[in-house]
This record gives sequence, C-alpha cells and structure tokens, in this order.
Amino acid sequence: MSTSRDQKRTLWYDDSAQQLRIIDQTQLPHQLQVVAIETLEQACDAIVNMQVRGAPLIGITAAFGVHLALRRDAGALAQTCETLAKTRPTAINLQWALSRLSEGLVSVPQAQRAEAALEMAKTMLEEDAAACSAIGDFGLELLSALLTEKQALGGDSVLNILTHCNAGWLATGGWGTALAPIYKAHQAGLPVHVWVDETRPRNQGASLTAWELAQSGVPHTLVVDNAGGHLMQHGMVDVCLVGSDRTTASGDVCNKIGTYLKALAAYDNAVPFYVALPTSTIDFELEEGVRDIPIEERAGDEVTHVSGIDEAGVKRKVAIAPAATRVSNFGFDVTPARLVSGLITEKGVFPATGQGLQDIRARL
Repeated sequence: MSTSRDQKRTLWYDDSAQQLRIIDQTQLPHQLQVVAIETLEQACDAIVNMQVRGAPLIGITAAFGVHLALRRDAGALAQTCETLAKTRPTAINLQWALSRLSEGLVSVPQAQRAEAALEMAKTMLEEDAAACSAIGDFGLELLSALLTEKQALGGDSVLNILTHCNAGWLATGGWGTALAPIYKAHQAGLPVHVWVDETRPRNQGASLTAWELAQSGVPHTLVVDNAGGHLMQHGMVDVCLVGSDRTTASGDVCNKIGTYLKALAAYDNAVPFYVALPTSTIDFELEEGVRDIPIEERAGDEVTHVSGIDEAGVKRKVAIAPAATRVSNFGFDVTPARLVSGLITEKGVFPATGQGLQDIRARL
C-alpha cells in the first residue's frame, strides 16, 4: 500500500498471488479495506462502482484488467478492450491506456500476450507515479513563488489552497495530480493550508481528500461546496488547484462537476486557477470541450441518498430527498481555457492555450 514515505499506492500487483490489489475507495474514510481483483469482470465492476476512480487510476486499472482477461483467454484482446472502454466514458486515460495496450500487444504471439500485458500495466503504474512526482516538483516551484509574492505584499505566511474532488495518490499511480504540489510543499516546509470542499454528490473531497491530507499531516479545513466563492471574496484563498479527467487541445478542462463554478469564482476574484494533470489526460484530437466531451450521467441515488457512519459506528445509507424525486446527476463539467491560469504537467507549467498544448505535445 505504501512503498515509501514519499509514495503511497492505492493499487498494486501481487506477483505471488497473481492478483491485482486495490484499496476500496468506497469504504474510505471509515474503513481501509484491500480488495483482490482476479478477473476482467471484477476489474470492470471496480471501475464502474468507483472502488477505483480518478482518471489516471482508471486507465491503470484497465491495463491490469486486460492482463487478467488475456490470462483466461489469450485471443480476447479486442473484445476485452471494447468491454473496458464502456465502463467510464469521460476520462480520456481509459481510452489512452487501452489504445496503448492494443497497439503494443497486437504483434505479440497470443501465448505471450497475458505476460506482456502485465509488464505494460506495471510500466504504466510506475510511469504515472513518476509523472505525478514531476507534477509535484513543478507545482512546488509555483506554490513557492505564490507564497513569496504574498509575503512581499504584506500577507500572512500561510498559503491557502482550494481543492475540488480528490486528485491525490488515491486517484493516481502515486503522489496525485493536484495534491502532489501540496505534498511536496508540505515536505519542503512551506506553510500551506488546504480548503477541502465536499465535492457532492459523492463527497470525494470530504471522504477522500480530507483522509489523504490527514494521513500526511497537511493542515486542512473541510468546507461545503458552495463556500468557495465566499472564501475567495474575503481573500481567504490564494490559489485554486484541481485535477482533470480530460483536457482538450485548446486547453478546455473537464473535471468533476462543480469545477467550472470554482473557476468562475476564481476569475471574478483574481485568484489563480491551476489544473494539474499528466499528459496522458490530454486529448490532442479534441478541440472543443463543452460541445464534444461526453459527460457521464450517474445513478440518481448518489444525489438522493448519502452514506455515513452513525453514532453506533454502523455504516448506513439514508435518503435526503422525497421518494420518487426526479434526478439529474451529471458527473463532470467543462471549464473553458480562458478561466485556467495554467496547466501543471510532468513536462512543466504551460498556458491553457492551443499554442501551450502544442508546446506540451512537442515535448512528448
């Protein structure tokens, strides 16, 4: 689960048991439960039911799912990739990983495909962890500069960062995207404080980001989703830092529902709004985010019900809306590039513009 002080893992492969192991994120923060994944069906269920989630981690899980499927049927490459591609439509990392597996395995003899797929999946896991660590390094430079600027203007000595959803090590191969710079800053001794919004309807900020930050001792405060604008109006946010599920070639950013509203509030209050992402999350073939990115609609009970632990320590799911209430549950929204201050990638920090994306692509 944790490979070092610096790098925690939510997913790993147990070679001795020949199993993929994951932390079941639906059980956090109240229970740390490790689940074994041994079949394609279990991998698909883990993605759909959000036992694993976060764009980078979805792609990595799918890669291991290909291995598990080919171990049972070495000739089922195309069918397996098609099945996995249907699990979550929005995050581009899923299609990116499956395309990489398909292209890399097509020339491999069938008898060797399962083992080759396993090695490719392990490589993707390590590459993502390294990319996120680099994102953290570039982001640390940015946060350090913002803190220096704040102090030069007579502000207090703490850098206040607003996050949305969970973009930490739980969502990636290690370190995280939006949380990576925060972890690096905290380890470097920079005084940081994180405003963690709930991120309804699944409350992934409250349940996952708050849990992660507590594990690492990073100062943080949980706030309701709608408090972001108020905090910014009163000068209590120095920078917004979020992740991405898909970023277009023009710099539009698709992320967890509610990100767009945070970006609007940040723009109106002159608060920098940065997006941290590995380059695997960029869809270079897509220009227009609002029009062209497919937005996942999820089950209505995510909105009408909430889960938690009662006073007796029992996990319960309770209704908060009248029975039979009609629900619309869009999982993501798109923040136009004009509202994004910059993209923090493993290749550096770039403007969210067509030219900026071309510069990123030139470094791949």
